[in-house]
Amino acid sequence: MKTICICGGGSLGHVIAGYLGAKEDVNVNILTRKPEAWCNSLEILTPENSTIYANLNVISQNAEEVVPDADIIILCLPGYAIKDELMKIKPYVRKGVYVGTVFSSTGFFFEALKIFDKSVSLWGFQRVPFIARTQEYGKSANLLGYKTRHNIAVENCDNKEEFRQLIETLFDCPTKLLNNHYEASFTNSNPILHPSRLYSLFSEWNENVYYDHQFLFYEEWDNTASNYLISMDKELFDVLEKLPVSKGYLVPILEYYESFDATSLTKKINSINGFKGIKTPMIESEKGWQPDLNSRYFQEDFMFGLRYIYETAHEIGVSVPTIDKIYAWGINISQKAKNRI
Repeated sequence: MKTICICGGGSLGHVIAGYLGAKEDVNVNILTRKPEAWCNSLEILTPENSTIYANLNVISQNAEEVVPDADIIILCLPGYAIKDELMKIKPYVRKGVYVGTVFSSTGFFFEALKIFDKSVSLWGFQRVPFIARTQEYGKSANLLGYKTRHNIAVENCDNKEEFRQLIETLFDCPTKLLNNHYEASFTNSNPILHPSRLYSLFSEWNENVYYDHQFLFYEEWDNTASNYLISMDKELFDVLEKLPVSKGYLVPILEYYESFDATSLTKKINSINGFKGIKTPMIESEKGWQPDLNSRYFQEDFMFGLRYIYETAHEIGVSVPTIDKIYAWGINISQKAKNRI
């Protein structure tokens, strides 16, 4: 019998708790700020219109009640909450426990490697295992989509293959073991995609500037954003050249979007059905529209996404002028928003 502790009560926390909790040989504990809103039974609706029923073990806001008996811990949290959560659970994590994250590109490994010694194994998904939406908080959620393959990184572990097999069994999906945490942490998706677009839209913005509409993030994507994205992608690959990663683990942005220059990339991004209707994070007032500096696009993708690419580049001496410029702008504007809260 394995005991798994889910940290966080968001959509992924609900779905993973329900998916794993339905297995006969798994107990699921929940660490959440709102334990009173949870039921001990959870329902998960699948894409096949079937329902997974799960019974949860212990639900608490106190780490000492749910962490000590855990064999595996999974953080289902945004980047800004990771460090604090790791510090919260650290006193109750046993040696040999696997502490991990549902998504690695918001700094989990960089923070966890500082906080835990080598007696604690660290692991993380390269991409989230499910597309998830909460239906009724603490009671039900929708599993909207599966991945056909999972990639995970594992550090501080002598039996990585055994753990890979365990994750493959738990999530019922072929699972590949990455060479190291860099391959799970560094991606050319949100950490450079969102900042490229935000900088192209708002680099000249100040508090006295208002816009007449809320921009569509992708359908109105332009060549300026594409050029920034292509430049940041190249700089990311310059960083990866100096790191112990496998060639080809990450596909360059132009290849990924089947494009060859900024113009073709813009046309491709404008036309993707899954991107249609997604709006830029903005706030409306009587004077017009302004960027929502408290949205996760600002508060997460700069400070807990692009940050680790920027810091690693400077640590290993790789020149990244476009990343430097966009990161400095994003940190400045995001920090101003935090200071006003």
